[in-house]
Amino acid sequence: SFDFKLNYVEDSSKSIMASIASLISPIFKPIGLDDWRIITSLISGFMAKESVVSTMQILFGSSITLLSSVTAMTMLVFSLLYTPCVAAIASIKREMGSRWAVGVVLWQCVLAWIFALITRLICLLF
Repeated sequence: SFDFKLNYVEDSSKSIMASIASLISPIFKPIGLDDWRIITSLISGFMAKESVVSTMQILFGSSITLLSSVTAMTMLVFSLLYTPCVAAIASIKREMGSRWAVGVVLWQCVLAWIFALITRLICLLF
Protein backbone atom coordinates (compact mmCIF):
# COMPACT_ATOMS: atom_id res chain seq x y z
CA SER A 1 0.00 0.00 0.00
CA PHE A 2 1.08 3.54 -0.73
CA ASP A 3 1.44 6.08 2.01
CA PHE A 4 1.02 9.12 -0.22
CA LYS A 5 1.21 12.56 1.34
CA LEU A 6 0.60 15.83 -0.45
CA ASN A 7 3.02 18.62 0.35
CA TYR A 8 1.49 22.05 0.04
CA VAL A 9 3.61 25.17 -0.15
CA GLU A 10 2.94 28.12 2.12
CA ASP A 11 3.98 30.60 -0.55
CA SER A 12 2.62 29.93 -4.05
CA SER A 13 5.67 31.61 -5.60
CA LYS A 14 7.67 28.58 -4.41
CA SER A 15 5.45 26.06 -6.23
CA ILE A 16 6.41 23.90 -9.20
CA MET A 17 4.09 25.86 -11.49
CA ALA A 18 5.75 29.12 -10.42
CA SER A 19 9.16 27.60 -11.19
CA ILE A 20 8.02 26.53 -14.65
CA ALA A 21 6.46 29.94 -15.27
CA SER A 22 9.66 31.67 -14.19
CA LEU A 23 11.64 29.58 -16.67
CA ILE A 24 9.52 30.64 -19.63
CA SER A 25 8.95 34.24 -18.51
CA PRO A 26 11.65 35.69 -20.83
CA ILE A 27 9.45 34.73 -23.78
CA PHE A 28 6.65 36.89 -22.38
CA LYS A 29 8.79 39.87 -21.32
CA PRO A 30 8.49 41.77 -24.66
CA ILE A 31 4.71 41.66 -24.42
CA GLY A 32 4.70 42.71 -20.77
CA LEU A 33 3.35 39.44 -19.37
CA ASP A 34 6.48 38.28 -17.57
CA ASP A 35 4.87 37.95 -14.11
CA TRP A 36 4.94 34.31 -12.99
CA ARG A 37 1.30 34.56 -11.86
CA ILE A 38 0.13 35.57 -15.33
CA ILE A 39 2.14 32.82 -17.00
CA THR A 40 0.85 30.26 -14.49
CA SER A 41 -2.71 31.27 -15.32
CA LEU A 42 -1.96 30.89 -19.04
CA ILE A 43 -0.54 27.42 -18.42
CA SER A 44 -3.70 26.47 -16.51
CA GLY A 45 -5.70 27.85 -19.43
CA PHE A 46 -4.23 25.15 -21.62
CA MET A 47 -6.32 22.67 -19.64
CA ALA A 48 -9.44 24.83 -19.85
CA LYS A 49 -9.57 28.43 -21.06
CA GLU A 50 -12.08 29.42 -18.38
CA SER A 51 -9.52 28.66 -15.68
CA VAL A 52 -7.28 31.60 -16.68
CA VAL A 53 -9.36 34.17 -14.80
CA SER A 54 -9.93 32.04 -11.71
CA THR A 55 -6.23 31.16 -11.48
CA MET A 56 -5.32 34.84 -11.73
CA GLN A 57 -7.84 35.67 -9.03
CA ILE A 58 -6.35 33.05 -6.71
CA LEU A 59 -2.73 34.04 -7.35
CA PHE A 60 -3.20 37.81 -7.34
CA GLY A 61 -5.93 38.02 -4.72
CA SER A 62 -7.01 41.60 -4.17
CA SER A 63 -3.82 42.91 -5.78
CA ILE A 64 -5.12 42.00 -9.24
CA THR A 65 -6.27 45.61 -9.51
CA LEU A 66 -2.59 46.56 -9.66
CA LEU A 67 -2.38 45.31 -13.25
CA SER A 68 -2.17 48.20 -15.68
CA SER A 69 -4.76 48.61 -18.39
CA VAL A 70 -2.03 47.94 -20.98
CA THR A 71 -1.14 44.64 -19.31
CA ALA A 72 -4.80 43.70 -19.02
CA MET A 73 -5.44 44.47 -22.70
CA THR A 74 -2.35 42.51 -23.77
CA MET A 75 -3.38 39.61 -21.56
CA LEU A 76 -6.87 39.57 -23.06
CA VAL A 77 -5.57 39.51 -26.63
CA PHE A 78 -3.02 36.80 -25.89
CA SER A 79 -5.43 34.58 -23.96
CA LEU A 80 -8.09 34.86 -26.65
CA LEU A 81 -5.71 33.83 -29.42
CA TYR A 82 -3.28 31.32 -27.91
CA THR A 83 -3.67 27.57 -28.18
CA PRO A 84 -7.08 26.01 -27.67
CA CYS A 85 -7.64 23.75 -24.68
CA VAL A 86 -6.17 20.28 -24.45
CA ALA A 87 -9.49 18.66 -25.46
CA ALA A 88 -9.51 20.55 -28.76
CA ILE A 89 -5.88 19.63 -29.39
CA ALA A 90 -6.68 15.97 -28.68
CA SER A 91 -9.48 16.14 -31.27
CA ILE A 92 -7.13 17.66 -33.84
CA LYS A 93 -4.57 14.94 -33.11
CA ARG A 94 -7.17 12.20 -33.48
CA GLU A 95 -8.57 13.60 -36.73
CA MET A 96 -5.43 14.92 -38.41
CA GLY A 97 -2.40 13.48 -36.61
CA SER A 98 0.30 14.62 -34.21
CA ARG A 99 2.09 16.94 -36.65
CA TRP A 100 -1.06 18.97 -37.19
CA ALA A 101 -1.80 19.12 -33.47
CA VAL A 102 1.69 20.40 -32.65
CA GLY A 103 1.54 22.76 -35.63
CA VAL A 104 -1.75 24.25 -34.48
CA VAL A 105 -0.44 24.83 -30.96
CA LEU A 106 2.76 26.48 -32.18
CA TRP A 107 1.05 28.52 -34.88
CA GLN A 108 -1.63 29.88 -32.56
CA CYS A 109 0.86 30.67 -29.79
CA VAL A 110 3.10 32.58 -32.22
CA LEU A 111 0.13 34.48 -33.66
CA ALA A 112 -1.15 35.28 -30.16
CA TRP A 113 2.30 36.58 -29.17
CA ILE A 114 2.55 38.78 -32.29
CA PHE A 115 -0.93 40.25 -31.85
CA ALA A 116 -0.32 40.78 -28.12
CA LEU A 117 2.87 42.67 -28.98
CA ILE A 118 1.03 44.80 -31.53
CA THR A 119 -1.70 45.49 -28.96
CA ARG A 120 0.87 46.46 -26.34
CA LEU A 121 2.69 48.81 -28.72
CA ILE A 122 -0.56 50.48 -29.79
CA CYS A 123 -1.68 50.87 -26.16
CA LEU A 124 1.67 52.36 -25.20
CA LEU A 125 1.30 54.98 -27.94
CA PHE A 126 -1.84 56.24 -26.24
